[in-house]
Amino acid sequence: MMKRKLLAASAGAAVLAALGATLPSPSFGQEGVAIPAPVLDEAPGSAGQSEVAVLAGGCFWGVQGVFQHVKGVESAVSGYTGGSSETAHYPIVGSGQTGHAESVRVTFDPQEISYGKLLQIYFSVAHDPTELNYQGPDTGTQYRSTIFSQTAEQAKIAAAYIDQLDAAKVFDAKIVTTIEPGKTFYPAENYHQNYLTLNPTAPYIVYNDLPKIENLQRILPDDYREEPTLVTQVTLSN
Repeated sequence: MMKRKLLAASAGAAVLAALGATLPSPSFGQEGVAIPAPVLDEAPGSAGQSEVAVLAGGCFWGVQGVFQHVKGVESAVSGYTGGSSETAHYPIVGSGQTGHAESVRVTFDPQEISYGKLLQIYFSVAHDPTELNYQGPDTGTQYRSTIFSQTAEQAKIAAAYIDQLDAAKVFDAKIVTTIEPGKTFYPAENYHQNYLTLNPTAPYIVYNDLPKIENLQRILPDDYREEPTLVTQVTLSN
């Protein structure tokens, strides 16, 4: 199912104003949730050695935008994970039949921010981990909540954190986030990169994604940075 957001994003801020009276009540994207840090986390990494996390939680525009504003993040690239290289293209992924999820590859400095802290941001403000195969207006398995662990340690930390949050009942429903190791990340087309920054007045971005940036600054101010780290250009490997 192709997402409806492209139609909304191209309409402009005037449309948002015109539709303001009929917009639904604020959802997770407008509120965020303050949650405890993970009890189990990785040790600080070595100087000069970056690490990678790959996270999926609905439309990659908003997830990328959040992590581009996180201290210690060196880059955040939108892409597709879970399927083959042949199907890692936006129109095909939109069918929901490829196994791919819209995802973000986060490269970070483990001396400045830990993997567990990234997961705290992911669960707290980047998306709603209790929504199964949808986020807000976007539906389909390509919008699933998934952690594509890069190492066995990442998978262990993620599983322990999900159990911790469920036990603490910080959400109104059970977390449905899956952990999928051994999957290859494929960068998305260049027109999807930096979408939030380049289209701040698009109605989809205004309603669904800009509140996430505000919530990051409000809920986790020590991890927020004003200027985003932007993608210059990606080279498609497929």
